[in-house]
Amino acid sequence: MSRSPSRYRDTGIEGEWQPGSRKRVLLNLKGIRLKTEMDFAEAHALEIAENRYFEIITDETVFTAELICQMHRDWLDEIYEWAGRYRTVEMQKGNFRWPPAFRVPQNMAGLEDEFLNKHTPCQAAELERVAGQVASVHAELLLVHPFREGNGRLARWLADLMFLQAGYPMPRYNFSGKGSVKRKKDYLDAVVAGYAQNYVPLTAFFRDCVEARLLELEE
Repeated sequence: MSRSPSRYRDTGIEGEWQPGSRKRVLLNLKGIRLKTEMDFAEAHALEIAENRYFEIITDETVFTAELICQMHRDWLDEIYEWAGRYRTVEMQKGNFRWPPAFRVPQNMAGLEDEFLNKHTPCQAAELERVAGQVASVHAELLLVHPFREGNGRLARWLADLMFLQAGYPMPRYNFSGKGSVKRKKDYLDAVVAGYAQNYVPLTAFFRDCVEARLLELEE
């Protein structure tokens, strides 16, 4: 996803761009200037972190705001100085503005009290119920948008771990290849509905993704 400067009000190191990147790559510890190279670096680091957390997270793990920060840090700490820290920049996409940065700690505490403590560890249950729990956590985390970068990928990583806790395989998102454009649109529309606490579309999205993975495993 391209990073347009209009999406942010730049403050501190989080608002700085890598010299020579034409404001397409954030200031980073590796000196990367090309977006394609940064995309690869972030994806590779996420794969390593995900594999590590498969060993760390158990069916008794309660996710907390602190643990979510640690996940972000373990993913991006070799790339960005601010990895694992709540954002200090204001974020906007189109006409939508996420809640202000100064409220992130309070909003994450609310997420922990009202959703993470209630829905994690994610218990074994019918898929529709589990998908609903994952959807509510997912939408509320994305509404807080706690970090400068990586919120969507982190939220999907958390969703994967919650489904594994409940005994289901990780969702098959199908965000690349044939039909991916519509798939991404359906997902983003469902997330926006979730911002208004209408979790039905996002529940259906996650249910379908898990069912797709189950069918794949049966082949």
